[in-house]
Amino acid sequence: MKSDRRSFLKTSGALGGALLAGSTGGVQLAQAQATQAPRTGGGMVQGFTFCTLRKGDATTLGIKTEKGILDVAAAEAALKTGAPTTITAVLAGKGDAASLKALVDKAQPAHFVAEAAAAFGPCVTEPEKILCVGLNYRKHAAETNNPVPKAPILFNKFNTALNYHNGEIAVSKEMKGDQFDYEAELVIVIGKTARNVAEADALKYVFGYCTGNDFTARDLQRQSSQWMLGKALDGSGPIGPWLVTADLVDGDNLKIECHVNGEVRQSSNTNDLVFNCSQLVSFCSQHFTLKPGDLIFTGTPSGVIAGYPKDKQVWLKKGDKVVTTIEKLGALSFTLT
Repeated sequence: MKSDRRSFLKTSGALGGALLAGSTGGVQLAQAQATQAPRTGGGMVQGFTFCTLRKGDATTLGIKTEKGILDVAAAEAALKTGAPTTITAVLAGKGDAASLKALVDKAQPAHFVAEAAAAFGPCVTEPEKILCVGLNYRKHAAETNNPVPKAPILFNKFNTALNYHNGEIAVSKEMKGDQFDYEAELVIVIGKTARNVAEADALKYVFGYCTGNDFTARDLQRQSSQWMLGKALDGSGPIGPWLVTADLVDGDNLKIECHVNGEVRQSSNTNDLVFNCSQLVSFCSQHFTLKPGDLIFTGTPSGVIAGYPKDKQVWLKKGDKVVTTIEKLGALSFTLT
């Protein structure tokens, strides 16, 4: 790898501070034999692929079906089954799988929306916490000449970073940075309150998974020892369109790719994660309480623009289209404006 590439990302890696050399907080490296945890726990809706639909200033619940996307709010208004009509209500445990399945079965054709015509919202709309993990792919750490972290490197985004499928990120107006980069990421969605959870039990607290992108302004990221300035920009956390319940997906073995204007830039698998999903949930829960709807961006694989030699770094610009695809979770698209 070119020295410029190593230099930049090694510097960025160092921003993780003592976490690279500090206490693991009970987390062991994922390359060690990991405990096989159940993929999902009780008390959460299973067997669904959810989304949200934008209607003016509101977002309502959608369910992906063979007949199209069920507009749950519209169907519930007509059929009154008692089903929850927002993703926040589903994550809070309001309503149950039986009412949702009944609604899918009883809904009329007018209650379904074609995927091509859907105005998607963020698949989770009200997370209390948006946690992100840095340097969490083995090959990415190796190519950037960084040591494998001894504990997860955490930073955060805010709710104002949330964005959605087919959304826009306005880089030409108020955004201060100019070195814009993509980061394809698997996102964990928490489904039950979790505190001091063991690795073996951690996936019992996971509601599901979605596709995400940790859009980053590298020049802002480098301004201090904290990454947040370059990571928490408005609209910089698109997620969706689908939220797939955990019983349907093995989060630790999914192909992940990122395309820019049709060109493959990243291609990997979540089995290259340094800290797998159960380890991340356990680690985070040891330091703060996780709540239903909280998001964990699990890190990005190799292939980001910042990893290229300086003379090859062509940053994202107005008009570029970025598509992140994760196996079984679908494609998330956004455009820079």
